[in-house]
Amino acid sequence: MIAKLWPVAGKVLAACAVMLAALIFLYVPQTSSADGQAMMLPVDEAPLVASTPNGERVFSVEIADETAERAAGLMFRETMPDDRGMLFVFEETRPIGFWMKNTPMPLDLIFIGPDGRVKAIMPGEPYSEAAISPGQPVRYVLELKAGTAAKQGISDGVLVKHPRIVESPLPSEAPSGNGN
Repeated sequence: MIAKLWPVAGKVLAACAVMLAALIFLYVPQTSSADGQAMMLPVDEAPLVASTPNGERVFSVEIADETAERAAGLMFRETMPDDRGMLFVFEETRPIGFWMKNTPMPLDLIFIGPDGRVKAIMPGEPYSEAAISPGQPVRYVLELKAGTAAKQGISDGVLVKHPRIVESPLPSEAPSGNGN
């Protein structure tokens, strides 16, 4: 009796898997890269603040913390306000690389460590497929219009604050968990 039910159970399971895949496709936001349209994320309620030697600089940011959002980033965006940016949030501190494929607007890529300090600022040239990487592990990347970092006094070592930038120790600095 049970042996006769296995083929039916397999068909039901396969049908459920197809339905689940269809639902995921329909209800998960699609990235811009598939259709050539810019992905517009909501602007976060909390401002991002860069504490420069010349004072605090405030930006409104979109948060890209999902894989699809990080993959699309600012692709296909022609422009954005001078006080706007996109903050990329990664799950862990690691080597990170970006490119500017399908991005018509030049950008400043500000690489930020787990402690909220700027580790490197690199230019992003429109449409370039060259890898952009600071050569050291980071946890966050802030993209601003090209030239904004220099105009606003943002440089290596500047502290960047936002509720999504949470200080986390590097693995070598983390407590061992043995109580000593």
